[in-house]
Amino acid sequence: MLAYYVHNISPFVFPSLSDKLPLHWYGLAYVMGFYCGYLVMVRLTKQGLGSMKAAQIGDFITYAALFGVVLGGRLGYELFYNFKNFIHDPISIVRLWDGGMSSHGGITGLALFSLYWARRHKISWTGIGDNLVTAAPAGLFFGRIANFINGELYGRATGVSWAMKFPTEVHELEVVPSQLGIIVEGNQFPQHSHEIVALAKQSPEGYANLEQLLTPRHPSQLYEAACEGVLLFTVLYLVRTRCRNLPDGIVYARGREP
Repeated sequence: MLAYYVHNISPFVFPSLSDKLPLHWYGLAYVMGFYCGYLVMVRLTKQGLGSMKAAQIGDFITYAALFGVVLGGRLGYELFYNFKNFIHDPISIVRLWDGGMSSHGGITGLALFSLYWARRHKISWTGIGDNLVTAAPAGLFFGRIANFINGELYGRATGVSWAMKFPTEVHELEVVPSQLGIIVEGNQFPQHSHEIVALAKQSPEGYANLEQLLTPRHPSQLYEAACEGVLLFTVLYLVRTRCRNLPDGIVYARGREP
């Protein structure tokens, strides 16, 4: 029997200061994704690619982040995954600290915002899109790393030697602490892996029971970070910079998610 790694990573950048400085890895991933996207788009623009000027990129990224990715992602989450609560409490859409973002909502929001930007500045929408999708894998990379740190979106069960056990699986299995011999007020497991592990370790048998319950799974978040992030960026960047005579929209039309 292999001793699989049990995921036990704090979602906070500074765990010991989480009460005073609650900086989440997930939030930092968004910042890094936008910043790297800005650098890539500026570089492409300076090479004569795209329909925007380099001086416009900063404003575009800032507004695209707020009104495209964040607003679109949040709205997509509320409509597709939290619709009943959203109907009764529409103001929940602004409670970003409660979590909940939709990737397809963010993509839709970004596409619509870039269309608005293109029409306002009378430039090619697909020209913006070509540079935007070339830069997008940077955001995907950091996003998937954040998914891994949060212990979410794990992969299928497997027996490979690098498989991992994700404590957040207890929510999917609908297990309560008392079933593992762990006594806690409310009889509910917390949200994050490190909190679940810390709770389990308070009981002599709790951690052993938790580890036995969990299923070894593929760390698919890391696979996606490598493929959707590093590999996809390399391919799109080479196509964008080496095939300069392609008409606007070629990379955008082929590179976006279906």
